[in-house]
Amino acid sequence: MVGAGTDKTKTLFEGGPAIILVRPQLAVNIGMCARAMANFGLSDLRLVSPREGWPRTGEHRETAYAAAAGAAHLLESARVFDSVAEAVADLHFVWATTARERGQFKRVEVPAVAMAETAAAIAAGERRGILFGPERTGMDNDEIALANAILTFPVNPAYGSLNLAQAVLLCGYEFFKAREGGVLPYEREERSPPAQREMILSFFEFVEGKLEEAGFFRPVSKRPVMQRNMRNMFHRMDLTQQDVRTLWGAIVRLVEGPRETPQTRKRVRQPKADAAKPGAPDEPGLDA
Repeated sequence: MVGAGTDKTKTLFEGGPAIILVRPQLAVNIGMCARAMANFGLSDLRLVSPREGWPRTGEHRETAYAAAAGAAHLLESARVFDSVAEAVADLHFVWATTARERGQFKRVEVPAVAMAETAAAIAAGERRGILFGPERTGMDNDEIALANAILTFPVNPAYGSLNLAQAVLLCGYEFFKAREGGVLPYEREERSPPAQREMILSFFEFVEGKLEEAGFFRPVSKRPVMQRNMRNMFHRMDLTQQDVRTLWGAIVRLVEGPRETPQTRKRVRQPKADAAKPGAPDEPGLDA
C-alpha cells in the first residue's frame, strides 16, 4: 500500500541512527515503526527477539507489511538479534528511550537535543543508535545500562506512555530536521506580485465612494475611524495585484448588478398568433 504523499521520483533519504526495537510484541507496531523511519530517511532497522518471531511469512507478515504502508524495503532489510548487546556491538554511541528515571546517573536529553547531537556525530562518521523497549514494560535496567545516555519525551506526566511507532516518529522527525536544517519541503507559490500602494489606494477610494453612496459612514463624525479600520483590515491581508483586481470586480458586480448576457437581454414580444381566431391564446412569446 502506498500513501498519497509517496513519490518514487524524489530522492530517497537513507542513513541516520539505527532504530533498535527490543522484544517488540506486535507485528503491526514493527510495520508502523518502519513507516515512521521511512518518513524521515532512517534506514537501519534492528529487532531484538521479537515476540512473534520476525514476521516474514503468514499472518504476521501481512499485518506488518500493511502497517508499513510502502516502507516494505525497511522490513526486508531489517536485521534480527538475540540480545541487545549483539544489536549495539558496532555502534559508537547508544541512546536508551525510557519514560522513567532509572537511577543510573546517565545524562538525560529530549529528542530535539539528542537528535541534533546525533546528526552532527553521524555526519562526522560515527555510528549511533536508539533503543526502544517492549510496548508493555519497556527495557530492563541491565539493557538500559548498555546505553550511553537516556532519551526521554516531555509528555503529560499523568499519561506518559507513548506508542512505540510514535516514539520512533518523534526521534526521526528531530533527526531529519537537524540534518536537513528544518527546510520546508515546499513553499507557497506566489501567483501575483504584491499590490503597489497606488493600486491599493485607488481601490480604497473606489470602495469608500460606493459605501458613502450607500450611507455606510454614519454618523459622519465616525467616518475617519471607520475608514482607518477598514483600510487596516485590508492591509493585514497583504494584498496582491490579483487580490485587488478580484475584490474590485466583485464589488462592481454587487453595485451594478449582473453582466448582460444573451440570456438576460431585453425580451422581445412575438406577434400574437391568430389573435382574431376564437380560442387563440392571448400570451406573448419569447424570442429564443
